[in-house]
Amino acid sequence: MYNIEIRRPRIEDTKELNQFFSTVIKDTFAREGLSELLDDIENEIENKKQYLKCDFDSNGKSRYFLISSDKNCNKVIGTIEYGPASELINVCTDGALKELYEIGTVFVHPDYQRRGIGTLLLNVMFLTFLNRGIKEFCLDSGYNNTQKIWKKKFGEPDYLLKDYWGEGCDHMIWRRCTNDMSIIFSR
Repeated sequence: MYNIEIRRPRIEDTKELNQFFSTVIKDTFAREGLSELLDDIENEIENKKQYLKCDFDSNGKSRYFLISSDKNCNKVIGTIEYGPASELINVCTDGALKELYEIGTVFVHPDYQRRGIGTLLLNVMFLTFLNRGIKEFCLDSGYNNTQKIWKKKFGEPDYLLKDYWGEGCDHMIWRRCTNDMSIIFSR
């Protein structure tokens, strides 16, 4: 088993985290059969870099990241963050979720996936929400593989945008109460 540490990122983690974002996003697009979407990949990577910068610039007030690392090799292996609901969520829900925080950037390094690290990060984020009095949150996904994971953990989405990304490529949005998330600890 891994010797996992979960903590807030530090400025000196920036270069490694930016490389981590690139690795995970390129792998995700490849697994989804979307490797040819080079501009979309670069935009997604840049978006995550900006979210991280926003966290540092606001000291976690505008965006709040947690990272997990394998202490045996001193390597970042996962991330999660929360911040304001995205423009995509706001547009697709006609603003119904605009007051909620969105969980995003739930990334696990390809070499460490399917080992409970994402669930561990979610659980720590739920504890963070409970500690901060955050009662509701939302999350979304346009990736088929991620949607399967979120459906297992969160049930059916509250918003299903059929063929949003093209035929057979839906977008899903979940709205959940933090107090109800104790059930995820075992999933």
